[in-house]
Amino acid sequence: MSITITVSNQKGGVGKTTTSAALASGISLIGKRVLGIDLDPQGNLGFCLGAGMGHEYTILDVLKGSVPVEKALVETDYGDLLVSDISLSGSGLEKITTDREYILRNALRPIIDQYDYVIIDTPPALNLLTVNAYSVSDFLIIPMASDILSLVGLAQLKETIESVQDTFNPGLNVLGILLTRYNPRTLLSRDVLEMAGQLAVQIHSKVFDTKIRSGVAIAEAPAHGESIFSYNPRSAAVKDYLLFLNEIAPAIHLKEVSHNG
Repeated sequence: MSITITVSNQKGGVGKTTTSAALASGISLIGKRVLGIDLDPQGNLGFCLGAGMGHEYTILDVLKGSVPVEKALVETDYGDLLVSDISLSGSGLEKITTDREYILRNALRPIIDQYDYVIIDTPPALNLLTVNAYSVSDFLIIPMASDILSLVGLAQLKETIESVQDTFNPGLNVLGILLTRYNPRTLLSRDVLEMAGQLAVQIHSKVFDTKIRSGVAIAEAPAHGESIFSYNPRSAAVKDYLLFLNEIAPAIHLKEVSHNG
């Protein structure tokens, strides 16, 4: 049975796609079967995993039932991928009246058991796509940049999580809040850490011990078609993501992760 992990925050620019790609590539590189799903109309997860652009079918075709999910799969060096593009922003899925919160779950049913892990990247919004991701997921990871603006709207995020847990997916487990662009030497980062901890208590979760520092390797790796772990394993941010994978490994039933580049 596969384990599904969604990476989500309605605030953009907090490291959702980078974290999703790190999870997908990191888990794939230790031999697990991984499916990545891009629910963000920006379509950046495919770029980060080396899938390229201009694919015949996207996740929107699957969600609308236009093509079977098997036909839309894109092979990458880090597992299979259901790609996205800007057409997803005007999906029209809201017009569906029956089981619309389970569109993704129903679409994935024919292939879900082929994978050990499913990683879902979500849009910077709390919309129907996000709810579909929460409804199919076992775990939720919330990246948060270490700035005050990242705290804005987290009350709404809390309400959405609780609504899904109460209505569509009682088994959704908020694994934790992951602080990104973190600098322990600044007062701002320490203040955000404290406030993130208060939010974590409210959603019965925690702030991860691992914090992700800034690093140019994170931005450069996709342009070179590589995983962050192979592109520059000596980067501070890449080391942080490896530590993060090992921190969550027991919770997601994964053995220790080790990448030597």
